Amino acid sequence: MIKYTRVFITILLAFFAFGAQAQSTATTSTPYSQFGLGDIDPGYLPQNIAMGGIATAINRINLYNNINPLNPASYGMINFTTIDAGIYSNFQTFNQTGQPTSKNSNFRFSHIAFAIPVSKRSALSFGLMPYSQVGYNNVQTKTGFGSGSSVDTNKTNYINSGDGGLSKAYLGYGFGLGKHLLIGANASFIFGNTQQSTATEFPNLYGVFDNEVQQTRSVRGVNYDYGIQYSFDFGEYKTKHLVLGYSGSANTSLSATDTYIVSQYTYNSSGAKNVAVDSIKNEQGAKASIKLPQINHFGISFQNDGHFLVGADYSTGKWSALTIGGVNQGLVDSKTYNIGGQFTPDINSLRNYFARADYRLGFMYNQSYLNVQNAAGVYTNITGYAVTFGLGLPLAPNSVGSAFYKINLAGEVGQRGTTTNAMVKENYFTLHLSFVLNDKWFQQFKFE
Repeated sequence: MIKYTRVFITILLAFFAFGAQAQSTATTSTPYSQFGLGDIDPGYLPQNIAMGGIATAINRINLYNNINPLNPASYGMINFTTIDAGIYSNFQTFNQTGQPTSKNSNFRFSHIAFAIPVSKRSALSFGLMPYSQVGYNNVQTKTGFGSGSSVDTNKTNYINSGDGGLSKAYLGYGFGLGKHLLIGANASFIFGNTQQSTATEFPNLYGVFDNEVQQTRSVRGVNYDYGIQYSFDFGEYKTKHLVLGYSGSANTSLSATDTYIVSQYTYNSSGAKNVAVDSIKNEQGAKASIKLPQINHFGISFQNDGHFLVGADYSTGKWSALTIGGVNQGLVDSKTYNIGGQFTPDINSLRNYFARADYRLGFMYNQSYLNVQNAAGVYTNITGYAVTFGLGLPLAPNSVGSAFYKINLAGEVGQRGTTTNAMVKENYFTLHLSFVLNDKWFQQFKFE
C-alpha cells in the first residue's frame, strides 16, 4: 500500500508542477529577454548553481544521489529513488545613462525532477523546468513627435513589452558500461507561449489614435540532449574520483504558431485604455519553424567522497544559427566558463551539525548570444559574470535509515550588460531553494 501511495504522490506532484509552470507568465524582468527565444535558462539545479554552475562532470555529490539533467549520463550513478523540487527568486536593478534607476523582483517555481533506478547501474529520470523566460516593459519618451525637438513639446511614447516563456518537460535514461563509463540521453518536449508588443502613443493629443503591434507565439516541439562521463577512481577504497564529461543539445526544430495584430486605440478621460477601434492587420495561425542551435558542454571534476569536490565547465552555443521562420535572428555564438566546488568539514560528525553541511562557492562568466545594436547603429556584445555560494543542509534520515533528505540553498550575485553605447546594465541577486529526497521506494523485502 505504501508503494502505491508514493507513486500517487509522485504523479500528483508532477501534475501540480506542470500546471504551475505552464500557467506562468512574466517570470523575469530584463530587457535582454526580448531577443531570440527569450532569456534562456541554463538548466542548472541549486546544488550546481552554488558551485558556479559546474554540472557536465557531476553525478553523485558526497555519496548523495543527485539529479543532473544537464548531463543525462549522470543518471547511471543513481541507486535511490530521488526527487528534487525547488523555487527561485531574483532581485534586479537596471541602470542606463540618462535614465532613472529601476528595480524589479520575481518569484517562481523553478523545477521538479524525479529519478528511479532501473538496475544497479542505470536509472530513468523525468521532470519539468523552464527553458526560457520573456518579461520586459520599457518606455522611451521623445518630444517633437519623436524628433527630439526642444521647441515642439508634444511627447511621443515608444513602449516595448513582453511576457511569457517556454518550459521543458524531459524524459531521460542513463546507464553504465563497465566500471568507469556512463552514457545517457534526454528527450525533451519544449512548449509555451510568449507575447511581445510595440506601441506608439501620443499622450498630449486627445483623440489621436495610438498604435500597437502585438505578436503572440505558441511553441511546441521535441529536443534531444545526450551525454557521457568517464571516471578514474583512486585510493585504497576508491573514494577519489576524477571525472571527465561531455553533454550536448541537438539542433532540432520546433514548430510555432503566430498571431499578428496591428490595432489603433485611444484612452478615456480616466487614463484607461479603450477597446481598439480598428485592427489594421489581424493574421491568425501563421506557421513557422524554429531551428535550435547546437549546444556543447565540456567538464572536469575531482571529488574526494565525504570531503570536497572541485570542477570546471566550458560551454558553447551555436546561436548564430538560430532561425525563426527561416529568418536568422542576428545572434552570435555564446561561451560560458564555470568554476567552483564544495567542502564538507566532517560528514560523520555526531555533535556538530554544521560540520556535516556542504559549503559551496563558485564563479561563472558568460559571453552571451546577444549582440545588441543601439540607435546610432553601434553593436555591443552583452557579457555577464556572477559569484555564487550556497549550502547543502542534511536532514535526519527516517527511522529505518532508508530515506535521506537534504535542503540545497544557492545564492548568485552578478552583473550583465553595460551602460556604454546606451546599453542597460543589470545587477542582480538570485536565491534558489530546493528539497531533495533519496529513498528506496521500489525495494522488495524478503522474509524467512
